[in-house]
Amino acid sequence: MSPTQPHYLPVALPVFLFLAGVFLVVVVLVQARVLHYVYTAVGLSSKAALALLLVSLLGSYFNIPIAQMPERELISGQIVSVFGIPYTVPTVVGWPGTIVAVNIGGAVIPGLLSLYLLAKNRIWISGTIATACVGAACYLLARPVPGLGIAIPILAPPLITAIVALLTTRTKIAAVAYVSGSLGTLIGADLLNLGRIQGLGAPVAAIGGAGTFDGIFLTGIVAVVLASLSKQASD
Repeated sequence: MSPTQPHYLPVALPVFLFLAGVFLVVVVLVQARVLHYVYTAVGLSSKAALALLLVSLLGSYFNIPIAQMPERELISGQIVSVFGIPYTVPTVVGWPGTIVAVNIGGAVIPGLLSLYLLAKNRIWISGTIATACVGAACYLLARPVPGLGIAIPILAPPLITAIVALLTTRTKIAAVAYVSGSLGTLIGADLLNLGRIQGLGAPVAAIGGAGTFDGIFLTGIVAVVLASLSKQASD
């Protein structure tokens, strides 16, 4: 790995395969038309939603560098276990310091999709309130981890998102859940904790990357489940 190519899987391979397995289950359910209504409720076609989930999963490998922080000593080439989840610390040689980056699959795609859902579903008020609540909770739960950056329990974003979305709105629950879970985690866990990164010895600190990507990805799945449950309740 060179300073111009800060790309690596944000989680250890077993966890990545687990997330891929979750995606495949969703694909099967969509093909069986079990979740056809769900994605319509979110504001996307099922094909578009699956494509975005797949691109998000694959895009987690890629980071866009945006800044650099000096570090006296970097932690390199390790697997760091946080909240019971193994994360990859890339092996680096001659690295200039901590590279602050934006993860494609965990930040760029969820961020753009959230803005689209906010506009399409006109959930500016409920979306903003829910995002603020999720962001505050994620900020309190986030922890600085040497070699990794900022991490949050994998199930925290989806569980908090589910509760907040159900309390915030009775309509467009899936869209509110996805928006608040994605933006709330990115803002509360990553952006508001950027000042805590320096001194951790992390080669790469990616917004939406290692430490938060898994939670953000599962939030998309929770949005699907909430839409399904709300549909059943209304029938």
